[in-house]
Amino acid sequence: MDMNMPTGQDMPMYNNTNNMMMMMMRMSFYWGKDATVLFSGWPNHSVGMYILAIFFVFFLAFTAEVLSMQPLIKRGTSPFLGGFIQTCVFFFRISFTYLLMLAVMSFNGGIFIAAVVGHSLGFFIAKTRALAIANREYKGSSSNTNSI
Repeated sequence: MDMNMPTGQDMPMYNNTNNMMMMMMRMSFYWGKDATVLFSGWPNHSVGMYILAIFFVFFLAFTAEVLSMQPLIKRGTSPFLGGFIQTCVFFFRISFTYLLMLAVMSFNGGIFIAAVVGHSLGFFIAKTRALAIANREYKGSSSNTNSI
């Protein structure tokens, strides 16, 4: 146990003004527009900016989940080009996922809910699309075997 940490406190208290932000960081979920999401001073205690932050987190989660499905690469594509495309998609997906992790670490309830709903809706869209493609391929392959 750290000797500088007072009992009953989440984080150590420092007299240094550079560590003032560490003192103010919340360590449990809370509700309200007074959050810091990703960048210092954003959403800046503004309801409009807080709503924008919620939509931004929702969009990040939705996009990360949609990108989690393998990109459709046509047969005959060169391995280098296919690997490059998949690497680019992975780069953006993992970048969005890490940004989401940092946003959720604001411990704001609205931001957390936006991330969970965004992931859920993105998962639903991605899986629905994958199922539609699989069904279309299945119908195409079954019609080819019947005509032989």
